[in-house]
Amino acid sequence: MLNKRNLQKLSALLLVLITAGGFTIANAGPQRRRTPTRTPQASHASEAMSAEARELVERAIEVACHERRRDPKGSVPIDEMQARPSLPVRSAEAVAGSERAQRLLPLAKDLVIESLTRLAAEYKISSRTSRLKLQQAMQRVRLVRRIKPDMDSRDNASVLMRNPVTITFGTIFLAGLPSDEAMISVLSHELVHIADGDRDALLMLYRAVGSRASALTGLDIRAQLAEELTCDLIGALAAREFVADTPDYVPLARRVSRAVAHNCVAADEGDEDHLSPRNTIRALLSLTPTLTRELVYGSK
Repeated sequence: MLNKRNLQKLSALLLVLITAGGFTIANAGPQRRRTPTRTPQASHASEAMSAEARELVERAIEVACHERRRDPKGSVPIDEMQARPSLPVRSAEAVAGSERAQRLLPLAKDLVIESLTRLAAEYKISSRTSRLKLQQAMQRVRLVRRIKPDMDSRDNASVLMRNPVTITFGTIFLAGLPSDEAMISVLSHELVHIADGDRDALLMLYRAVGSRASALTGLDIRAQLAEELTCDLIGALAAREFVADTPDYVPLARRVSRAVAHNCVAADEGDEDHLSPRNTIRALLSLTPTLTRELVYGSK
């Protein structure tokens, strides 16, 4: 039983908590922590990276690109892919890449659904309408079933909303992603576009990720830039989960680097829809400090 003195102490403590910015204790059981009432969007938007954190990201980029050069399964950088001649659909490299993509497609779908769920929770995309759209987005992912190699698509992958069960891969792109981690990353990127559909089902998530990435990097990441970055983010998260699920003797930093190494370009150019490849890595690592530490230190 509380005596008068203890009751006064408790009252004072509650007053401090309320004055300090509001904690809510709704239905708090013994294993539930009190959580701030502010939404992650607001806290993310106000984030700024320290000089030390920015330096660590730059070191991680160097590690990822260094590992790519040493890795027997290192991805071909995008700018190098663009300079290569087209590959026939039946070439050995294109066939091997197509078969790898088709084999990994079911796993990539599961990983994308898992990553979408996690990001929606992290960024508080939780309104009734948003939850319904997310469920519809996941169902579109589940229906994808085919990889289509295409010589004319060269170093690109794409989806058409009139045929949302197929991902088209340029044969140069298929040949340029020799690792499972890289293929999972790119497959996941395209699956997010399919999840979004033609009615912007993931618009709120794109805006939240773009807002946070802008605050962290100082870049202006909105509209299509935010969509493409979110697709890349889910690709990196899916690839990292794949690494966790399939341990082997390859160093962790090397396996993590495969999710982003196709962006290790010499000619670093973006366009109105895409960040430059190196700014893409910079934004991804700024959003995922765990990946940054794994690249630099080889652990979390």
